[in-house]
Amino acid sequence: MRQNTPQFILNKLPVSIDKVETIATLKASAKAMRALGELKGVAQSIPNQSMLVNAAVLQESKDSSEIENIITTQDELYKALSTNKIVNSAVKEVVNYRKAIFFGFDLIKEKGFIRFSDLNDIQSIIVENNAGVRSTPGTVLKNDKTGEVVYVPPQSKDEILELLTNFLDHFNTESDVQPLINLAVLHFQFESIHPYYDGNGRTGRILNILFLILNDFLDIPILYLSSYIIDHKPDYYRLLNQVNRTGEWEEWILYILKAVEETSNNTVKKINSIKKLLGDTIEMVKEKAPKVYRKELIELLFEQPYSKIDYVIEKIGVERKAASRYLKELESIGVLKSIQMGRQVIYVNEDLIEILRRD
Repeated sequence: MRQNTPQFILNKLPVSIDKVETIATLKASAKAMRALGELKGVAQSIPNQSMLVNAAVLQESKDSSEIENIITTQDELYKALSTNKIVNSAVKEVVNYRKAIFFGFDLIKEKGFIRFSDLNDIQSIIVENNAGVRSTPGTVLKNDKTGEVVYVPPQSKDEILELLTNFLDHFNTESDVQPLINLAVLHFQFESIHPYYDGNGRTGRILNILFLILNDFLDIPILYLSSYIIDHKPDYYRLLNQVNRTGEWEEWILYILKAVEETSNNTVKKINSIKKLLGDTIEMVKEKAPKVYRKELIELLFEQPYSKIDYVIEKIGVERKAASRYLKELESIGVLKSIQMGRQVIYVNEDLIEILRRD
């Protein structure tokens, strides 16, 4: 290893409270908590929360993968999910990330904590291999543009395992540190351990939402920081490295708290737009196609913006001929638009897709 490679001894948790709880971070935490509280309340007002979960999880899967330079579009993803056809490696990776989010969410709901084996399972779903924790030295983090080594994570497998055990102890246990400030600390710690050969960033971002649910800030996985990180990517890596180099936490914590606040506010706006569209759609169908109106059918169009006959059959228990008629009738009044994909016809809720595309 080169002599000028940046070195940093990663300390175990906990971090001293006086290093992370400053006047600035406590004020920012209070604002972020208020925004999260509003988001939780608005989300609870949606009659069928799976409408939000499906949309939010897919958006996060796309955005979090984009941070790792895995680029795809919402259209490609919805088409892949509705037809069960994976068209390229980028779509496959994003779909795997989606599976990992739901896996983690189910774990938190069932157990209320994350074990070491669960963490490995989440990462394994993302990358589709069972390589597990790094066991060979040589992993370094480089500047993508210059190739300069900016950080060397722990190299010994024993040290990595020790740090991960320590991390999970503090992830699962109530801390004396204010929870959202602790979220920033935990996110830094996991990214700095960098325990896997691949998928560290995506695994760490899943842990963020699981932490918010574990600590009762949210009931469902609808808040993700990836879109904020994409918009402020240079600062994200700069501040991570700054904590590594100097041990100064405040600016990093303020970054994460701002991400929570702004993302919560943006998600509230998006949910309110979805609620309005849902109400408008119900009124339109009742007025223009009353014979096909079913509450479950309209909700399906928001759970699955790319719908098909099989979804209708499963959701409301009608025969194929009736399901086809319902979708065609909804298209005739402008609620849906059909597209041909191979032998299948997919019905798209374009107004909803437009809302989901907004930043």
